[in-house]
Amino acid sequence: MGSSGPKPLEEKAKPPPSFSENWKERILIPTLLAGTTGGGVGLVSKHRKAHGLANISATYATNFAIVSGCYCGAREFVRVVRKSEPDDLVNSTVAGFGSGALLGRLQGGQFGAFRYAVIFAVVGTAVDFATIKLRPALSSYKQSIFKDKEKNPGWLKLPEWSPIQVLDEEELAAKKAREKELYAAQSALGKLSKEES
Repeated sequence: MGSSGPKPLEEKAKPPPSFSENWKERILIPTLLAGTTGGGVGLVSKHRKAHGLANISATYATNFAIVSGCYCGAREFVRVVRKSEPDDLVNSTVAGFGSGALLGRLQGGQFGAFRYAVIFAVVGTAVDFATIKLRPALSSYKQSIFKDKEKNPGWLKLPEWSPIQVLDEEELAAKKAREKELYAAQSALGKLSKEES
């Protein structure tokens, strides 16, 4: 029942993208997001009073960024070595074990290596699984936002009391006229005060 002969070009699997393609999306952006999250966690940490808000926020942000950078880099390394797709969860598990073991060994010896390897593998795989499941919903939400923007260009309205206002051409011309009048009045007052002194 097997087919004899070569597969047509359309049926052949295309090679997975190389490491250098989309590295910002798979390594840099998650690392920056993790650093930002770490800074936020530092803001609400119970240690902020003892160590200072800036120090503890910077420490948490740095640690989260280091962990995320190591994990994402290891995940991409495993993906390239295995020649698999970016959404393969085996990459996440292996990368979690590897990066967790390395960072855990630096932190807490052999027991720390085992403990961190398991934690990184479980948490990293869970986050990647959630990301894979949420990606279609987020992309459809993003598309709906941009479709609404195309239909109604004024979809983002600032409140009346906001100091930032988007002016149309007529309002901009009226504002420039008021500024000219104000400038003329200020320069006239400036001349009068110079003459009086």
